Amino acid sequence: MPRVFNFSAGPAVMPEPVLSRIREDLPDWNGTGMSVMEVSHRSKEFVAVADKATQDLRDLLAIPEDYSVLFLQGGATLQFAMVPLNLAEDGQAVDYVQTGSWSKKAIAEASRYCEVNTVADSADKNFTYVPDEADWQRSPDAAYLHYCANETIAGVEFPFVPDAGDVPLVSDMSSTILSRPVDVSRYGLIYAGAQKNIGPAGVTLVIIRKDLLGKARSITPGLMNYAVYDASDSMTNTPPVFAWYAAGLVFEHLKSLGGLEAVAEINRRKAGKLYAAIDASDFYSNPVREDCRSWMNVPFVLADPSLDAKFLEEALDDGLANLKGHRSVGGMRASIYNAMPEAGIDALVDFMQTFERRNG
Repeated sequence: MPRVFNFSAGPAVMPEPVLSRIREDLPDWNGTGMSVMEVSHRSKEFVAVADKATQDLRDLLAIPEDYSVLFLQGGATLQFAMVPLNLAEDGQAVDYVQTGSWSKKAIAEASRYCEVNTVADSADKNFTYVPDEADWQRSPDAAYLHYCANETIAGVEFPFVPDAGDVPLVSDMSSTILSRPVDVSRYGLIYAGAQKNIGPAGVTLVIIRKDLLGKARSITPGLMNYAVYDASDSMTNTPPVFAWYAAGLVFEHLKSLGGLEAVAEINRRKAGKLYAAIDASDFYSNPVREDCRSWMNVPFVLADPSLDAKFLEEALDDGLANLKGHRSVGGMRASIYNAMPEAGIDALVDFMQTFERRNG
């Protein structure tokens, strides 16, 4: 079967050159006669892979030397607990911005360990905007400020980097990392699950300022302590070697495209095409306030919801897969991460216009 255009929110589409390289490497990696999945994580061969992946990521994001890069397990969701356990004392106030399902879940988990202050909340309009920073109600003694840069489900993206003042800024960048340049120096900690723009599911990226290491409270399990992973080069236990190796190939691929400035221009153009098609139609609509629209996750609804099933069935017949919106919001969602080629956007727009002519 020919490859489809995969609009899944995650695990998501991978770059085809990376998939081809993996296919070549799978039975005999680097002439070892073994798959990379069969090689010891402590071997010099795999350590070289890990070191190169780390350096390539540092190059892509221009990560300063006073930051550590960790490749962990447990998904970004585990960070909902690791962040407060490592950065806040028992009962200390922490500031969170609630702009969607994932920040809501982060708040619920942090509330088990800290006094969470929700500085702003966009639930009043079904998480379709980012509250004006001037209206945020900050805690005077918060340990950190946390926000989700891009809410995958609602398709809401922060159009600005919050000003955290004198406390560390923490961001869940799972669905936006590597989609454009980021000034890492503005953050105390960045975390991201891999399965959108980094690679296959199984590895979680954490970038943490080194002065924040070693602050975990005493009850923190060793395998949830950032300092423990930093001391072991992310090899405290056996890491997800295949996911780490594949992420490294993705980093190489992004560098070959010209880095994140070039990637950002492609992503801006792709998102612009899709939003323009939606806005030009009375048949489709996007609920997100225009200045907060995500480049990566584009939700849209049909004027007649009874046509949803037909839209999805015919789209799949046309090679456009995984367009069903999240169960909590319905409608459609096109996740158009880095690896989604512009041809996929063109094919989706063509299909949408044809479907509208036939059913509008």
